[in-house]
Amino acid sequence: MPRRVDDFRGLTQVSRLRLLQSVQRKPGRQLRELADETGVHVNTARDHLRVLEEEGFVVSAPVETGKRGRPPMGYSPVRKAEHSSAAQRRLEEAKDRGRLLRRIAPDLDYSEELGDEASHQLDVLYEHLDDAGLEPDVDEGELTVGLLPCLYQDLIDTNRPLICSVHAKLVRHQLEQVPGPLELKKLHPFVEPHRCLLVLGLAGEGARTAQPGGIDSDRDAAELEQYAADAMRSQR
Repeated sequence: MPRRVDDFRGLTQVSRLRLLQSVQRKPGRQLRELADETGVHVNTARDHLRVLEEEGFVVSAPVETGKRGRPPMGYSPVRKAEHSSAAQRRLEEAKDRGRLLRRIAPDLDYSEELGDEASHQLDVLYEHLDDAGLEPDVDEGELTVGLLPCLYQDLIDTNRPLICSVHAKLVRHQLEQVPGPLELKKLHPFVEPHRCLLVLGLAGEGARTAQPGGIDSDRDAAELEQYAADAMRSQR
């Protein structure tokens, strides 16, 4: 039975993506501020943030205000799996499935070259991208990930730059949640009209793939969004 659009980890609604981007841009902000910035009704924003927390993308924590009563909650992206039970569960499940796959298909086992930790990072990243509907094509030798086709291009065409910026940050955070040397080196949005490319690499080393251009994943979300918008226009 095919998956419904809503099954893709809750990332196909524009307002939810905008809330996630706002959390990524400035962690620790409270519900009302996030709702105001994104133009989402506060009750809708609360529901969206609940879904994002259940999926392991954001984590909430009480904010001390010095006032009496229940403290408000501040929202931050999940950077360490132990901060989110959902992220921790997904991480462990991805590792288990990765180990099983390598036992079944030894030709897919790159752990001797990359090491067990890097292999586990790839397991977790692959499952995140696959569950988000991006159909990743991983080249373990070159350490690249092609995203083909991009589900989101057809669903929310005018918001593609937003999607690129959010997913670049999510990829970086997914890799950080697993101890290991892999990191996102570059994001290449729209290397073809319906294909994006992630270039990974080992910490302290350059990328194995010499792909000109691209954008560093540690840039601000607004910069990532502008870069993606420029790349999208160049494909028209």
